[in-house]
Amino acid sequence: MKPLQTLTASVFAIGLLVVAAGCAVKPGTLAERPDDAIIVGGQFFRIGTPVVTWLDVGGYNAYRVDKQFAKWDQAHWDDYKDDENLPSYAEPQRYSWRINRFNNGMADFTEEQINAVRKNWPLEKLQDVVDQFVIHYDVCGTAGVCFDVLHDRRFLSVHFMLDVDGTIYQTLDLQERAWHASSANSRSVGIEIANMGAYPPDGKNPFETWYGHDDKGTFVTVPNEDTDIRRTQWNPGKYYTARPEPVTGTINGSTLEQYDLTDAQYDALIKLTAALCEIFPKIKNEYPTDADGNLITDELSDEDFANFQGLIGHYHETNRKTDPGPAFDWERLRRGVEKAR
Repeated sequence: MKPLQTLTASVFAIGLLVVAAGCAVKPGTLAERPDDAIIVGGQFFRIGTPVVTWLDVGGYNAYRVDKQFAKWDQAHWDDYKDDENLPSYAEPQRYSWRINRFNNGMADFTEEQINAVRKNWPLEKLQDVVDQFVIHYDVCGTAGVCFDVLHDRRFLSVHFMLDVDGTIYQTLDLQERAWHASSANSRSVGIEIANMGAYPPDGKNPFETWYGHDDKGTFVTVPNEDTDIRRTQWNPGKYYTARPEPVTGTINGSTLEQYDLTDAQYDALIKLTAALCEIFPKIKNEYPTDADGNLITDELSDEDFANFQGLIGHYHETNRKTDPGPAFDWERLRRGVEKAR
C-alpha cells in the first residue's frame, strides 16, 4: 500500500473507532504518534520504517536555539553568541522559510501567497516547491555526532539523519528550509547518512578504527571515545556494510575510496525515498545520468541543476563536495524505490 493510501486508511480506521465509542474520549488520554511516520506541514505520513522525530524522546530538535550537547551553563545563545570562533553566518535559528528573504526568493510570491504559508504550508503549495532529495554522508559515524557537529558547532540543519541501524531521525518539518546544500535548500529535502566518508586511496583515513571484519563481512564499529550513549542509540547487533571491501571511484575529479552503507541504511532510505516521491510528485525516482544512462559523478551545470527534479547528491550541487561518495549505490536505491511504490 502506498504511504498516502496508508495514511488515509489509518485516518478512516481511527474515525470508525471514535464513532463506535460514541466519541467518548476521556480527557487527558494519551494519543500516540505512529512510530513510522514523518511530519510534513504538520501532518503525519507513514513510511514503513522507524522514525524518531524532534517531538520524541531521544530525538534531535533543530528548532532549538540552544546547543544540545554543550554544558548547561554554556548552551544558551546568550552564553556563546560573543564567541570569536563562531561562524560568520551563525545565528540562533538554523533554518528558514522555503520562501527565502535572503536570496530574494520572495519576489516570485504575492503577499497573499506568502501569508498563506506563514504558519503551516498547505500540502499542495509545498508540492509545487519541493522537487529534489539531496543525499549526504556525514563523516561523523553516528546520527548523534552528526547533530552535534551540524547544529551545535556549524549552525546548520538537515531534515533527516539516518543512523547505522537504519533508524531515521527527523529534526524539522519538511515545510522548513533546512541549511544543508546552499543553492538546493529552498527546493529540497535533505538527509545526512551516518558514514565515515571517502578518502584518497593513498591518504589517511579512519577506516581502521571505524570498521571491523569477521567471516560474515565488514561491520561498523565506534571508537571508544565516541561510545557516549547520547551520541549513539543503535539497536543491538552488528551492522554490516553492503559490500565488504572499500569501493573506489572518481567524484568531481578526485579518486576516492569509501566503505558502503549498511544494508539497514539502504532498506530505510528506500522506504523514506519512496514516501517522499509519493508525497512530493516532482521528486522523480531518478538520479543524474549522462546521454548513455551512466551516473554523473561531477557537479551539474547551472542549467542541468536548475532543471533536475529527483534524487541528487551533494556533489551534484557543488564541486566542493564529494558526498554521498563513490560507494553509494544509486541504482540499488532507484530499483528499491520502484519496487516499493
